[in-house]
Amino acid sequence: MSKKSPIENSYTRHLSTRIVHAGRPDPRVVTSPVFHASTVLFQDYAEFKAREAAPLDREHMYYGRMGTPTTRALEDAVCELDGSVGAVLSTSGTASMASILNCFLSPGDHLLMVDSVYGPTRKFCVGSLARRGVRTTFYDPLMSDDLESLVEDSTRMIFMESPGSATFEIQDVPAIVAVAKKHGLLTAIDNTWATPLLFDPLDFDVDLSMQSGTKYLNGHADCLFGVTTTRSPELYTQLHHHTLAHGMHLAPDDASLALRGMRTLAIRLEAHDRGARTVANWLETQPRVTRLLHPAWESCPGHEIFERDFQGANGLFGTIVRREDEAALAAFIDALELFGVGFSWGGFESLCLPMQATRNLPSVALADDEVLIRLHIGLEHPDDLIADLARGFAAMDRLER
Repeated sequence: MSKKSPIENSYTRHLSTRIVHAGRPDPRVVTSPVFHASTVLFQDYAEFKAREAAPLDREHMYYGRMGTPTTRALEDAVCELDGSVGAVLSTSGTASMASILNCFLSPGDHLLMVDSVYGPTRKFCVGSLARRGVRTTFYDPLMSDDLESLVEDSTRMIFMESPGSATFEIQDVPAIVAVAKKHGLLTAIDNTWATPLLFDPLDFDVDLSMQSGTKYLNGHADCLFGVTTTRSPELYTQLHHHTLAHGMHLAPDDASLALRGMRTLAIRLEAHDRGARTVANWLETQPRVTRLLHPAWESCPGHEIFERDFQGANGLFGTIVRREDEAALAAFIDALELFGVGFSWGGFESLCLPMQATRNLPSVALADDEVLIRLHIGLEHPDDLIADLARGFAAMDRLER
């Protein structure tokens, strides 16, 4: 597949323009109103019967859980990003992941799950899925053609995450999709890191693409939501019905916040990328930094695939830091003034989080005196962020003298 412009596809207008205008049900209003609605009233019996016959008709309202103009505006905006036929919203990225796995896997099925996956996804596989009788095999993220050796008669799905959570390996998605198609398997991917602006899995024939919209889609650290898209009407209908049947829907205020955030997604990603590259370049010069896990750097596993398939990077990457003990790490963290210590990422604020390895991947092996620190570079000036990190390294040095 040829590499396309980061802001163009088959439409005439640039994608960064279209997401500013998508999902505006009333063109007279720049910001879509928030509909707080549970009960929907029908004009008469005839309308009641008509709506009852098609409760998920997007042109009309039936009941608040089935969708309102607010949630449908967000769905339309997400579909504009990746050219999907429909977007299934949920209350978080984890909820979207669970909905995919519960919807398309049954007792006795076998799942191939990438070993670098998000921690809660791993826990869901070894917990809830296992209790339902679904077996999971975790495969190395750098496996591609050789992944075929793990396919069994009962295998139903291959799940990817590229870059990998915390360790940032880039997967060869086209090669994995080819294996799946050869054996008639579904493919799904957690595309939270890239968003469709940097990598659109649906362009590479992945069946189901999910994102934690809590991160870059929202971009302001003030709401939680997840979304799954597909270009298959059948898969969309099946997942949509499953999600609603399990009582999952997105609150209108969160949908409105997410829609607001998406208007600036393109320009925010560019700013995060510029800042992160500046900080990463400085980190490379620091004696305590032994390796960068940034997809745009050659030191990141799968970098050549990133160069081939992705349209750019963002503000999230990993750095491997040498430290003598836990006290040194604490001194580094506690000395930071601009980098917050907390979960999630994708907002305007910079974050720093030590990561605990949940598996031993040969692509990212840590020495006894090394620690993996995940950094999210927010929208602060990179010079100030560099000074903050320098303050942290200085605190480590003072402690170890």
